[in-house]
Order: sequence, then C-alpha cells, then structure tokens
Amino acid sequence: MIDSFRHKGLRKKLVEELKSKGITNNNVLEAIGTIPRHLFFESSFLEFAYQDNAFPIGAGQTISQPYTVAVQSSLLDIQKGDKVLEIGTGSGYQAAVLYHMGAKVFSIERQRELYIKTKTLMTDLGYRIKMFYGDGYLGLPSYAPFNKIIITCGAPSIPEKLLEQLKPGGIMVIPLGETVQTMTTIHKTAELEYIRKEHGEFRFVPMLGNKADNDKK
Repeated sequence: MIDSFRHKGLRKKLVEELKSKGITNNNVLEAIGTIPRHLFFESSFLEFAYQDNAFPIGAGQTISQPYTVAVQSSLLDIQKGDKVLEIGTGSGYQAAVLYHMGAKVFSIERQRELYIKTKTLMTDLGYRIKMFYGDGYLGLPSYAPFNKIIITCGAPSIPEKLLEQLKPGGIMVIPLGETVQTMTTIHKTAELEYIRKEHGEFRFVPMLGNKADNDKK
C-alpha cells in the first residue's frame, strides 16, 4: 500500500482546510493528517481522496466528508482507552480516526459487502478494530457499556437500545432527522438522565435496521 510524499502533502493541505473551517481538536487533526484516506477509495477515484467532500463507496453508502468526520470525532471528546461503539462502519475511515486517537473501537455495518471489504482493509492496515455485521439499532449488548457511541448515518430518532448501552458519564453523537440531519450530542449524566445539545445541520445516508443476525462476525 503506497503512501507517497504527494499523499502526505495533500493530507497536510486538508488539515489546514479543516482548521480554517473551525476544527481545533489537535488529536482529531493529527489523526486526519496521518491516516492515508486514499486507501479507503477505489484506485480510479484517488484524486478525490483529499477533497473535503463525501464520496460514494458502493452499496448506496458514502465515505463521509472529512469535515463531518472531524466534527463528530471532536464532539465525542475521545480519551485514550475509551470504549467506542460505532454504528455504520462504511469505508472504515471514521473508525480508523477514532482508533488513531486511542479509542477501542467496536463497529457495526449493515451492508454485508462493505463489512467484508472493510474488515479486510482494516486487517491489511493493522488497525485492531472489532467489526460486526448486523443491525446497528440493536447495538452490541454483550460488549456494553460503552464510553462513547457514534452514529454515522441519519437516524429518524434516538435508538433506545443504544442509550441503554451508553455508560453514565458517556456521550452519544447522532445525526437526527430524515432528509437533513441535526448533529446532536446526548450526554448521559446518570441512568435515565440526559443532556441533549444540537450542533448544526448535516446530510447523511439513512440508518438501516431490522437485521436479524446481529453480533455475527
């Protein structure tokens, strides 16, 4: 897997662009400046890898815009060793950013072809991320509780089963809405006690559910 000086230069420019858009979390910027985003693309689309745009990755899904990844990662307030549940593995780029920041990442993907492809990529890159093929609405109760939960697809409402799996003191970052989503943080202050905040509008592919064989590796 090639990561050339050109790729590194493009990442540096991307980081500067994200700074200009208001991203200040140094851990997030360092992860984005280090991770070879072009390896999460098909080879024929490499020229798009370091543009601040989302891009299709197959199965009706996209690799999120770097700015969106940076916003969600910043809102999670990752501390080294945090146990993080990600709903919607997709290309694996968001999971890679969280892993680079020191999180222990557990990620669920609903689309089987993406799950297989991304799991292979993560292994090749040496990222020790626990991946699961299943229904994100159900979470991973056998691995709960989690310090942080991130949803990387548009959710019409907050899944109760995921709230149950969030540790008191933990944070959920979720884009809520149908056509346009409002980035929302849920701070779980105690069992059944939450503080909810909104952080602007974004666009995501919709969250899919009703998958029977959750927790299947």
